[in-house]
Parts: sequence; structure tokens; C-alpha cells
Amino acid sequence: MVAMGVAALLAITVLVIPEVSAAIDDSTTDLVSSVFLLFCTLLVFIMSPAIALFYGGMLRKQSMTSTIAQCIGVMAVSGFIWWAVGYSLALTGDGPVFGGFDALFGNGLSVSEGNGSVPTYEYMLFQGTFAILTACIVFGATAERVRYSAIMVFLALWSVLVYAPMAHMVWGGGLIHALADVGLPNIDFAGGTVIHICSGITGVAAAIAIGKRSARISKGRTHNVPLMFIGCFLLWIGWFGFNCGSAGAFNDIAILAGINTFIASCASTVVWIVIQYLHVGRVNVTGLCAGVLAGLVGITPGCGYVDPWASVIIGAVAAAVCYFGIIFMRSRSGIDDALDVMGVHGFGGIWGAISVGIFAVTTYGSTEYGGLIEGSLNLLGGQVASVIITLVYCFVVSFVIMKVIDLVMKRFGKGAALTESEQMVGADTVEHGEPSYVM
Repeated sequence: MVAMGVAALLAITVLVIPEVSAAIDDSTTDLVSSVFLLFCTLLVFIMSPAIALFYGGMLRKQSMTSTIAQCIGVMAVSGFIWWAVGYSLALTGDGPVFGGFDALFGNGLSVSEGNGSVPTYEYMLFQGTFAILTACIVFGATAERVRYSAIMVFLALWSVLVYAPMAHMVWGGGLIHALADVGLPNIDFAGGTVIHICSGITGVAAAIAIGKRSARISKGRTHNVPLMFIGCFLLWIGWFGFNCGSAGAFNDIAILAGINTFIASCASTVVWIVIQYLHVGRVNVTGLCAGVLAGLVGITPGCGYVDPWASVIIGAVAAAVCYFGIIFMRSRSGIDDALDVMGVHGFGGIWGAISVGIFAVTTYGSTEYGGLIEGSLNLLGGQVASVIITLVYCFVVSFVIMKVIDLVMKRFGKGAALTESEQMVGADTVEHGEPSYVM
């Protein structure tokens, strides 16, 4: 099915696009880059339902429907909010935390004119898939015990109060980007801070706010390994759209991002195999999938800034960081991060952001800042500062949002978390009345 979809997209590119290209021949955009970014947008969009398959397969069978429902709901809510207010708050204006209101409800955006190689509306759509995916990553931390209404309200408010400000602070000229003015430059090619650290620490905040799952339910039980693998495989494919599309055009930087994405994910998986085999004497598919994601997360912030040989090191270290990060979160932290959101995305994103300060080069022209490898300490300092700001801002605001939702819901009935008996039955039946499997 994936191959057929790709073939269909290629057919459209070859046969249909040339027929309609005359419509934008006189525009300020580039046709090839516009087609390329649309293809990348579709790849990133596929990653959100892939999250549902990946997360759902890792949970008990009583939680599969719930995971799918949360995914669909979050995609719709976050997508609408991004078009209505998120894009404007994130990528227009010049405030330190929030942007402006110039592009509310798509105002001023064009389907043919752009500031760069692609139309402004297409760029909004591409960035919207990032906003959707980040929100979908978050609910893995609160899986199996959060009410559907609670997670929907939480992620709706979070999209406006956390994600949009983070995108503005890093990519829209806000606070984190402005650290360069005080000698702490920082760069994030495709979302190490905005996507991964943000979603990881948000998951931690939400999990703490609503509490742990009942000790009576079976945890860490992957009920459908093939389904989990399919989700991981689709994420692996989609990640090329995620990273390559962040170049904003079809150019040498997009190719570099693709090469680094491929190498880092392969290196991290190999290292994960070695670590897990040495640690427990066997390698399971759940671990292999985590190994793939570790490298993808680790290379994301630097994929357009580093040499391919550096991506090997970044991916290898990411595997070790995420492996032991997961162990720490499960056995030492006291936090019930159900699907290792912080372990993979949080810790992997932190390492990825810091690695940019070490390995970034100016060779390819994608950044004016070099890291330690080029003899500069400034970028590394800026990367560390951006990590700290991201962790503090996202945790505090996310915790407050979820805690307020929980308190309000308790005042009018049950809280944001399912009761112990409801968790035992499973969210599929309790929340949706629609179990995924009829046994």
C-alpha cells in the first residue's frame, strides 16, 4: 500500500503537475520546490496515524481504540487551531514568546506567492503537520489512564500556549532565537527543541499532573508487535519528509538532511542491538523500534548542519542516551511515562540539540554558525541555553494546563484520569464503547 501510494504521488508529479504549472509560472515560487514540499508534507502527515499504530501496538489490547480515537481527535483539533491561530502566533510578528495576529485564519497567505521557494499557504500546511505530529507524540505519556475529553482540551490549549510559542521562540525570531544577540546563537533544523524536547517534557508534566496508572493493570505489555512495527516503519519513512522538507526547497541541504537521517537511524539501530544484547542477552522488536526512533530524534535538529560522518556519532550516542534514559524513567524517576515519550523524544532531543553545538559546520551554507568542531564555543552555549528554556517553559505551562483541567473536571464529576476500575476494563470500552478486538 505504501509503495502504491508513493507511485501514485510520483505519477501525479510527472503527469499532472506539468499541465497545471503554467498557473504559477509567473509567481515568486519555484515549481520543483513546491512539488517537493507538498510531497514532504504528505509524508509528515502520514506520521500522525503511524503514531496511533505504533503506540496502540505497544499497549494492552484494551487501549487500541482509545489510541486511535485520541490520534484522530488530536489531528483534527491541532490542525484546525494551527490554521486559525497557531501559524500566526508562531511564525509572524516579533514578540519574545508569542508572534503576531497578521495571519489569523490564513489571512494574507497565498497559494501562489511566497517569500522563498514555496507559496506561503503551502509552508503553513507543512508546518501544520509538525504541530499535529508533536501533539500526537504527547499523549503516549498519559496512555491508558487519561479521559478522552481531558486530553482533547489539554492539547487544544497546549497547541496555543506551548507549541505555538515554542515554534515562535525558535523559528519565528522570538526569545530563544534572540539569544544570538547576547552571544548565544542557536539553531534547530527540523525540531529538536520545538518538537522532541517539547513533547517529551510535556508528556512528563501531564503524567505527573494526573498521576500513575493503577498498579493492578499490566504495564509494558506489547499486545501487537506487527502493528507496532508497521507504525515504526511508517514513521521511519515519514521522517525523510520531516527532515528533508525542513530545507524549505529542493536543494543540496534537503539531500544532506536525507543522507544524515538515513545514516543516523541505521547507526542508532545497530548500537541499540549491541547495547540490549549485552545488557539483557536478547534483542526484541520493541527495542529495535526504539533504536530506530532514537537515531531519528537525535539527528533531527542537526540534519542540515552536519557532515554525514558526524551523523554516525550522533545516531550511535542517541541510542545509548535513549536506552538508558528509558531505564531511568521506568525504574528511577517515579514517573509513569507510559510509552517512553521522555525516554526517546525528550532525552534524544536534548542530545540532538547539544550535538549541533559540537558538530555543526558552515560548509554547506545552511548556517553561519560552526560548533566545537570548527573551534567555536558560542553555538554549544546557545544550544544548552535553548534546551534549558525549552524544558522549563514547556514543563511549567503544560503542568499548569493539565492540573487546572483535572481540578475543573473533579469539581464537576470525575477527574482527568480514569478510575482504577475503569483502567482495569480499559479505555476502549469505558470511553468509546468500541473495543478493537472481539474475542
